[in-house]
Amino acid sequence: MYRPEKYRKDEDDFIFSFIKKHPFATFVINGKRLLGTHIPILPLGKPGDFKLYSHIANHNEQQAFLKNGAEALIIFQGPNSYISSSWYKEKDISTWDYSAVHVNAKIVLQNRQELEYSLKKLVQRFEKDQEKPLFYEDIPSKILKEHLPQITGFWLEPFKVEGVAKLHQNYREEDVKTVVEKLGECEGGKALSEEIRKENKIDKNFES
Repeated sequence: MYRPEKYRKDEDDFIFSFIKKHPFATFVINGKRLLGTHIPILPLGKPGDFKLYSHIANHNEQQAFLKNGAEALIIFQGPNSYISSSWYKEKDISTWDYSAVHVNAKIVLQNRQELEYSLKKLVQRFEKDQEKPLFYEDIPSKILKEHLPQITGFWLEPFKVEGVAKLHQNYREEDVKTVVEKLGECEGGKALSEEIRKENKIDKNFES
């Protein structure tokens, strides 16, 4: 991943919290060609010492290439947006702000017990805030019995982790404030606007 020094984010806490916050990832492995799937991938462990887990459908083309020890690239991506140079006080080049974490990992296939364990944790993660959550234990056993043989679960053991956050570091404060304001005016840009504000330590109640 291309990472100029000023945008590197390799702190353990940043990496771990980023993955938890942005779990819908791009899972890439090498089959007869490079193959990618978009799936939720969650961390298990703690900052600096974790593994990842997920599963895919057996009819997914990637399934045939899921082997113990095979390498995978997992891409987690945060909010991003085009930044128009027309927002700056002086003419400049437009750019794109974004954040991401790349994890290179070795695949370890799960057994049936591990698959069910990881499914319980995954469902718990996304159901717990629902008004009337339906946890793994609440799913009819007949449905589980039919579904489980159709998926393959796996662990991902990281051996290289890289983070990047290009959030208008080292720009003039006046221009950063304008970028924060402009992004904050559109629904799709609010999350990125807030990240740029925090990264550059801009007061939340600033006046443009």
